[in-house]
Parts: sequence; C-alpha cells; structure tokens
Amino acid sequence: MRAVVITALAGAFALAACRPDRPAGPGPLPPPMLAHVQDLDGTPDLIVDAKRLADSWVVYDQTFDAGVCSVIEGGVLAGEHRVLRFTVTTPNIGDADVFVGDPLAHMDPNGDGDFSDQDGLFEFASCHNHFHFRHYATYELVSPGTGHVWKSAKRGFCMLDITPWQTDGGVSSWVYRSCGTKTLHGFQGISVGYADTYNKHLGGQYFVLDGGDNQAPILPGLYIIRITVNPPFVAARGEACPHVDPHGFCHQLLESNYDNNVGEVLIMIPDHPGKQGFGPGSNDISNADLIDDENRPDKP
Repeated sequence: MRAVVITALAGAFALAACRPDRPAGPGPLPPPMLAHVQDLDGTPDLIVDAKRLADSWVVYDQTFDAGVCSVIEGGVLAGEHRVLRFTVTTPNIGDADVFVGDPLAHMDPNGDGDFSDQDGLFEFASCHNHFHFRHYATYELVSPGTGHVWKSAKRGFCMLDITPWQTDGGVSSWVYRSCGTKTLHGFQGISVGYADTYNKHLGGQYFVLDGGDNQAPILPGLYIIRITVNPPFVAARGEACPHVDPHGFCHQLLESNYDNNVGEVLIMIPDHPGKQGFGPGSNDISNADLIDDENRPDKP
C-alpha cells in the first residue's frame, strides 16, 4: 500500500489538557507537511555503503571544546586529540520505506507528557535537544591481530532521507526530514532509494586514537573500521525486542535481509598524520563537531 502524506505547517499548537500531577505534552499537530509519497508496501533492507566509508576516513589532530555533545556524551576529554573520522551512509535497498514516524508517538503514546509508557525505540538526548533512535548502528575499530574492539564517540542516531541512492532516476522526493524534540513533532525514516548519511564532521563520527576517551590508545598499524546497521542485540530485562532474526537476535527494525548489514574497510593508522591529515579524506579536515540534526552536511 502506498500512502500519500500531505502536510502544511500549523501556525500554532493546540493546547493539551493539563493534568495536575504530570506536565502536558505538546499539543496535537497534523502530520508533517511533506506532500510526498510514502511506500509502505513491502519490507525495507538496510546496508552500509562500504565504498563511501573507504573514501572518507582521515586521521588528524583536532581540538575539542568542553561543551560539544560528543565530548559530553562520549566521555572524551576536552582538548586536542588525534582522531580517526569517517562518513557512514546507510541506504535502504528494500521495496518499502523504513518508517518510524514521530518519536513522540513512541515516547509518549497517550500524550500526557509522561515518558514512562514509551516503547523503548527512542531516548532523549538533552545535549542535542532531540530524540535518538536506539540500536540503529554500531561503529567499531577492530585490531586484525588481536581482535580488540574500540568504540566510537557516537551515541545516538536520527534517521532521515539525506542521500539519494538510486542513480537511475528511480528516486522520488525525500519524505523523512525531521528529528523531533520534546515540543516539536518529528518524522523519521528512510525512503526506498534513499540513504541516511552521517558526514565525518558530525558529532561522534570518530574514534579517539590517543586514549582521551578512557579506552586504550590505538597504536599505528592496520585496523578495520566495522559499521553495522540495525545491529543484532540481546534484550536486557524489560527491554523491547521488536523483531527477531533467524538466529534469535533482536533488531529494532524489520528487514527482508539481516545478513547484509555490515560494512568494513581496512585502513592504516600512521605514526604522524601531518598537518593536512592522513587518509582518503585528508582534503577535507575541520575542527567542526556538528550537531546531527536536520541541517546535516551532504543533504541536497
């Protein structure tokens, strides 16, 4: 079934009735005004664009302010660090949209302002002031020799249509472009033929190489960047398990194929990256650590 989503920005919120014991949530709004077509007939299939990953990575020295979100959320010490930055693109190659919708509908189903009845798909990121989808992707740096794994500073995701993926004219206009906040309704998902992209300059799109995030220092040598979209997980006690794969693991999102969710690239971390950085992405280095909201780089 294909459903047309027609939108028009409302001039004001309708006020929800207040309860004396709980704060009122945002008032009811019409659906996001997009005037585009959702495709909900079929099943999505997410992959990782390994070529984009391989073309984007760069090692350089970057200075982090104490107030940036990835420092606060990722446990990174403020100051200068040697980092490995990279871009992650996750296309939907299935035959239906990844449709999540309004985070508030998941966090506050009855609209009373109390998140205790949430379904577990989202969590509120106070530094970003919007909701992040849980278990959307994992970023790992792996030592081929020892198997040791380092985690990136990335802590949350907001799914949007950022990068047209099909190049044969099959891509229609974007549909999903709003993360949502506690007071503004969002609209998250990834259309068929589109990809969500996290540019390397966004907050958390890096590994700290010098131990400045309380992980072991990463020495020069060969490593594997491993990205897993919609990763398998074992639900903790009381945690939701929306979908189960043939191996018995939980996934937040339903897919037609869970076996193509990993992208890897072998890289070399140098002794000295130089002033311009080292790696395929060395032509584009910056001290920026941008918020991953609706105003992302790479969005057409």
